[in-house]
Amino acid sequence: MTEASPLSRYQLAELGALLAEPARAAILLALMDGTMRPAGELAQIAGVSAATTSAHLKRLLGGGLLSLHEQGRHRYFRLANDDVAAWLEAMALPQTSHTAPQTAARDPALCRARTCYSHLAGELGVALCKAWLERGWLQTESKGMCLLPAAADALEHAGWQATSTQQLLHLRGRGCLDWTERRLHLGGPLGVAITGAMIDAGWLRRAHRNRALLPTPDGLRRLAELGVRLNT
Repeated sequence: MTEASPLSRYQLAELGALLAEPARAAILLALMDGTMRPAGELAQIAGVSAATTSAHLKRLLGGGLLSLHEQGRHRYFRLANDDVAAWLEAMALPQTSHTAPQTAARDPALCRARTCYSHLAGELGVALCKAWLERGWLQTESKGMCLLPAAADALEHAGWQATSTQQLLHLRGRGCLDWTERRLHLGGPLGVAITGAMIDAGWLRRAHRNRALLPTPDGLRRLAELGVRLNT
């Protein structure tokens, strides 16, 4: 499921069938934070038996939505890639522009900032992508988005290690449609690396109950210095 390989009508129908089962949808949503989880934990989340979960996981693996990581006798499941995560995020878009996303009303923190397969999404993710494009720190290319040296210099000035910022210059990102903001945030390996660095620096904290990311006061201040500001 990539941009280079467009879906046929039969593949699209199969993907729709995979999502039509609530237990499979619950499994996919549980893995949207980029984590790996064992089948037993996914069975509890989906609210179905171990045997039923096994059948669902087999279908999701066969459909290319999940990948399997084996470590000794243990088996862990995760989303296949960030294309799958981006597709799932886009599937949550409301059908009309007049319909407010229900998740935003239920959980403002999740709408404000969250992980989308380990990269920053929500209002803060959209604000970062927009601000850095306007400053010329991000550049859109045929292969995606790249970070320019001026951005690396600014991040070093903000306290990031020079080795980390230089590594960012070799990564590529992608515009990922944000389902609450309906605009693009920065995904792909570049988006994942930047989000991880912000968490390591203490600018963001992971919420315990869901995939929300909680900006710290120091993080908001430093992001504002980098042109990234929240409206609320």
